[in-house]
Amino acid sequence: MPKIIRKRSDKIGSPPGTLMHIGEQKAEKVRITVIDYNEGQAQEKEAKTVEECFPFKDTPTVSWINIDGLHEPGIIEKIGTYFNVHPLVLEDILTTGQRPKYEDFDEYIYLVLKMLYHDGTGDEIISEQVSLLLGSNYVISFQEREGDVFNHVRDRIKTGKGRIRKMGADFLAYSLIDAIVDNYFVILEKTGDQVDLIEEELINNPGTQTIQTIHELKKGTLFLRKSVWPLREMISNMQRGESDLIQDTTRIYLRDISDHAIQVIDTVETLRDMISGILDIYLSSLSNRMNEVMKTLTIFAAIFIPLTFIAGVYGMNFEYMPELKMRWGYPSLLLVMFTLGVSMLLYFRKKKWL
Repeated sequence: MPKIIRKRSDKIGSPPGTLMHIGEQKAEKVRITVIDYNEGQAQEKEAKTVEECFPFKDTPTVSWINIDGLHEPGIIEKIGTYFNVHPLVLEDILTTGQRPKYEDFDEYIYLVLKMLYHDGTGDEIISEQVSLLLGSNYVISFQEREGDVFNHVRDRIKTGKGRIRKMGADFLAYSLIDAIVDNYFVILEKTGDQVDLIEEELINNPGTQTIQTIHELKKGTLFLRKSVWPLREMISNMQRGESDLIQDTTRIYLRDISDHAIQVIDTVETLRDMISGILDIYLSSLSNRMNEVMKTLTIFAAIFIPLTFIAGVYGMNFEYMPELKMRWGYPSLLLVMFTLGVSMLLYFRKKKWL
């Protein structure tokens, strides 16, 4: 699971708007792709230089410019200069620890989200920050690495399925947000399956590995909550905002995302409660096992204490002990000790201590 707290100490003391990449370098090189489309056609190309993206700012078609890799601030600065993006927004794009948010700058809208998806093996959760710039006829997306959850959006654009090619750039931004939110359910389903497995393991054969798995799940749900909880506020701001860049027809679809975000938040809270309950059950079962062990040891000690006392008394080397000269003293004493032990054992069993 990704780190909850990102290191930002390298930027302390820098002037506001300083373009510095804060975070891990997750791509070997920056890759820029452009999908330009209208209702009748769509074309996709990979830009070799950032300058190839500039003509799409003023085209009558809708353009989606996707940038994979944030480790070269010079490219982000060129984009910001040409598209007239505020330096503080560019700074936030390069600082990969932002809280999901919505900011309206009249000429464009800036959105930040957390994209979560499983890696190729399906075990590890990949997390990256996605920044979106929504203009009148373009959407610029900034990602930390290649690979995302937008393949279905690309397919709909290329094949013309659905309403996406009939709508504007705001609907494209909605589609990207919807793809990110829908993939949260995949992560939650996987986490739910892991919780079920832990519950079964906890009942059948809890071990030292169990508590580590529970801890990882608890940390994972905390990260999910941190990524998802601000999303509701962000979408609400988009719905209530008065920006002309978002049409009324698209605001209706934003309600659907808002509903999905609420469902995700409720599921995350439920999983957190379940994991906390599992942790309590594990600690209780561990304590009960320890109590059983201590009870068994206490019973054995209670049985052998009087026997040890008798053995200690007759182990003293005094010459004039009356029982020492008895012919049947040794077997009689063994019989007394045996009878005493069995009697105590039967007493404990009657009290249901065994």
